[in-house]
Amino acid sequence: MFRRKKDHPEVLLVHPGGPFWKNKDEGSWTIPKGETNDGEELLPAAIREFHEETGILLSGDFIELTPVKQKSGKLVYAWALEGDIIADEIKSNNFEIEWPTRSGKIQSFPEIDKAAWYDVKTAKEKINAAQAALLDELNELLFRR
Repeated sequence: MFRRKKDHPEVLLVHPGGPFWKNKDEGSWTIPKGETNDGEELLPAAIREFHEETGILLSGDFIELTPVKQKSGKLVYAWALEGDIIADEIKSNNFEIEWPTRSGKIQSFPEIDKAAWYDVKTAKEKINAAQAALLDELNELLFRR
């Protein structure tokens, strides 16, 4: 999701929840994303994942971006959509893991613990490095720089 501010866009990034990501900032933020279910098309999967991670159901004119490959080898397919939400009001789904590790205790954590709007320069410092190309492409599409 992006919104226009005078001569630059701002992008919505989300921060993963759970104990592993608790004290991590730069390089750990991401676009809302997830995995496809068997037979699920990519854009409907992206819309579903955004809803699961933010509580917001999207519709509108989606802009397809060039897929990027993360360090893990996973391909990230992404679409941009102009919109505006109150980042502090997102509501993510939860996941369960054994925590602390080998404790036998199962704890529940939000998949996304926070969201924020960033200008592209700041977002590139915050986002998973492989996803920075998505921000560059969006900026180029919007402002032909």
